[in-house]
Amino acid sequence: MKKIVRYLTPAVLAALTACGGGGEEASDSGSSNNEGQSEQSQQESSNDKGETITFGKTSWTSTAAPTQIAKQMLEEAGYNVEVELLDQPVIWEGMQSEEIDVFMDAWLPYTEEQLWSEYKSDLQKVSTSYEEVPTGWVVPEYVEAESIADIKENPEKFGGKIYTIGAGAGIVNTSKEVMADYNLEEAGFELLPSSETAMISELKSKISNEEPVIITGWRPHSMFVDYDLKFLDEPKENFKYDNVYVLSYKGMEEKYPEAYEILSNWSISVDTLEQMMYEYAQNDVPFEELAADWIEENPDKVDAMMEGQE
Repeated sequence: MKKIVRYLTPAVLAALTACGGGGEEASDSGSSNNEGQSEQSQQESSNDKGETITFGKTSWTSTAAPTQIAKQMLEEAGYNVEVELLDQPVIWEGMQSEEIDVFMDAWLPYTEEQLWSEYKSDLQKVSTSYEEVPTGWVVPEYVEAESIADIKENPEKFGGKIYTIGAGAGIVNTSKEVMADYNLEEAGFELLPSSETAMISELKSKISNEEPVIITGWRPHSMFVDYDLKFLDEPKENFKYDNVYVLSYKGMEEKYPEAYEILSNWSISVDTLEQMMYEYAQNDVPFEELAADWIEENPDKVDAMMEGQE
């Protein structure tokens, strides 16, 4: 087994340099520096498999950090890695056609049940990122409502609006079911798909004035670090606790066995991921840098993921 030669990929070097790392090596003599570059070039050359792994990534911040960590680790293992920013249904279709190799953020068995039913004959669960995480409708803690039944009584209090993310996402489809099951359109509510960024902007604006607001929410997400929020009770249980999986198409383990082996050992805690998302949202720390830091701080976990490398 080859343990990871830590932090020598271009992506990781760039991230560490941004943090101020690498200054000591830069002050070495020219001959020593050239020798180090030669050794690094030889290492990269020996690791280069000449194969490209393509990740599908949504605009959700919960997808960004895991994708970036996996990208840097697969680059260290010698793969070229590309990341395609796509709508969620397009990613699943791309995996079916093997144009997309991996998706790091599939919510199953409930939130993305429709997509899984459509594509499960061609796709597989590679590993579990984290388990038992909630989705649902979220309000600030200062809002008196505790359940869907409570908001139905006072639609004008919320402007008749429920803010959500892009159409086609599992949480949007489930929200449509909630709208129908509780007759919320007849009560005066409207579900408004937009983007995660627009939804969070609306939440921030309303909280700054301590106004009532309803959004679709899920954990992990930095909103639960930023604000005091609560999920509304939903007695008909359209929203259920999910696990989050890494997906690929069936046969990836034969096409890219080492990449598959690395990804099959992947996991991350919800608290860790939310903190990374918070650093990105509040302190403008790039996910590339956050991923490099995670790799640096978790050597045992990284080595375990890299088991199986020749």
